[in-house]
Amino acid sequence: MKTPSDAAWLDTQYNNRARIPEHPAIFARWKEDSARVRGATRCLLDLRYGEAAAETLDLFLPAARAVRAAPVLVFIHGGYWRSLDKADQSFVAPGFADAGALVVIPNYALCPAVRIETIALQMTRMLAWLHRHAAEHGGDARRIAIAGHSAGGHLAAMLLACDGRKVGADLPRRLATRALAISGLFDLEPLRHTPFLAPDLRLTPTSVRRLSPAGFPAPARATLHALVGGGESEEFLRQNSLIRDRWGGAVVPVCEAVPGLNHLTVLDDFAAPGGRVHAHTLALLGNA
Repeated sequence: MKTPSDAAWLDTQYNNRARIPEHPAIFARWKEDSARVRGATRCLLDLRYGEAAAETLDLFLPAARAVRAAPVLVFIHGGYWRSLDKADQSFVAPGFADAGALVVIPNYALCPAVRIETIALQMTRMLAWLHRHAAEHGGDARRIAIAGHSAGGHLAAMLLACDGRKVGADLPRRLATRALAISGLFDLEPLRHTPFLAPDLRLTPTSVRRLSPAGFPAPARATLHALVGGGESEEFLRQNSLIRDRWGGAVVPVCEAVPGLNHLTVLDDFAAPGGRVHAHTLALLGNA
């Protein structure tokens, strides 16, 4: 990695919209496909997991009823903690609902109105809500897997390190033990110096230490699959390898750059049955 003073270089590394000129068409397709999914699948929208306006989630029910309670897949959207919405991410749900999972897509408040610390706490409240209410919707709270894209990958890794007993006395110590990070961000120090992000994220040296999973001890009895598009920037490739280096192969048994994919098409691969990222997610769900 270059030094933090290389501000222009950091922008080229982390500004994925600039790196992908066709991003407006991709976002438009996601939005259209997501609206179609919400109109054509069994889903419950805008359920409240907390009191703040943004603390809502969408549930996509398993396509077929089963005798056994369904595994639960949480998908946390990206957008550098400052953009996007769960309504534009519904398109990821059908492939997993068709495979028998209860799919959960939460919203959270966005920077700069809040800081990343607040968002991380919101995700713990979301997960606590799931432990308490998944059974009401056919889900098995003992079989939760979390997937996240970009900033959502960061939040997924954070949740592996969360102590549920500090959230609620009725909760297990490990709210989740299985996660998949797609183009995740595990070292936030470069983002503190990235010009197009720094004003909204307002990171400090202290918050970087508190919010960088690569600096945490490897979570006990946890599994993280770390995948990134093979066509992504040097920094995203570094971030993906870093969490394996820091947490070790026992906790991060999958650390892979998927050829031919960029920061956005890697999410299409997650959503599409037959995609490599999709297959890794199904494997993780099977072990949840």
